[in-house]
Amino acid sequence: MSVIVVFSTFPSEDKAADIARTLVSEGHAACANLVPAVRSIYRWQNELCDERETLAILKTTRERFDALKARLVALHPYEVPEVIALPVDGGHAPYLAWVAGD
Repeated sequence: MSVIVVFSTFPSEDKAADIARTLVSEGHAACANLVPAVRSIYRWQNELCDERETLAILKTTRERFDALKARLVALHPYEVPEVIALPVDGGHAPYLAWVAGD
């Protein structure tokens, strides 16, 4: 079982929810948590930016990651969307099995 967590930020809670619903309904992710009012400070095109965003935390598997990433990038409004995958080294076995679809 190779569960991963994928992070992506969005310009609004509504946009994050729309894309999260699509990813879950299409089977790319088991679930998504949305964390509104994340403050992101970053450099973009030689300018310092300080923006409010919504963070999506998506749970999926390594095997579904490529399809999730492709779909997320296709739907995302940003020119360069954040798509970061982190491995899950442990957890509650029944939950991990649910994420994996077992």
